[in-house]
Amino acid sequence: MAGGWARDDAVNEQIEVSTQEAIERMRLRNAQRVAQESAFICEECDEPIPEARRQAIPGVRLCVDCQSGRDKAWRPAAGINRRGSKDSQLK
Repeated sequence: MAGGWARDDAVNEQIEVSTQEAIERMRLRNAQRVAQESAFICEECDEPIPEARRQAIPGVRLCVDCQSGRDKAWRPAAGINRRGSKDSQLK
């Protein structure tokens, strides 16, 4: 973490690097998904996946209802505390 004698723009550089890494992870994940053919049947509930969804999202494996349930249950991983306060890091 930038601080002390670090350059003025060091924190911004760290944020930029973290952002670029997140973008690269998403691109890799999307490239792997697109390489797969879209499923005709949902992998969770065995209901048919509409043609419009299969064409809109290449590599789709779940129907709208199942994907919505996963999206609601998903919690992002804790990020890096960029403020660096020791009190905020104690748990």
